[in-house]
Amino acid sequence: MCLSVIARVLKIMENDEAIAELGGVKKQISLGLMADQILPGDWVLIHTGYAIAKVDEKKAKEMLEAISEMEEQS
Repeated sequence: MCLSVIARVLKIMENDEAIAELGGVKKQISLGLMADQILPGDWVLIHTGYAIAKVDEKKAKEMLEAISEMEEQS
């Protein structure tokens, strides 16, 4: 099973790399698939270390809330 996670981009770095954060965890990710579309503060869907889609803030918050509710139920 493959999972993607949603995170907020904090900083854009050289070589199409960025620092993203979710739940206090910061991780270096690749923007190689969509580098010209992402700015600091944007929400992205990350799969295997690559940003694969940009997500608007409202949708990102809805997704994070749904995940939080699932965690509370388990």
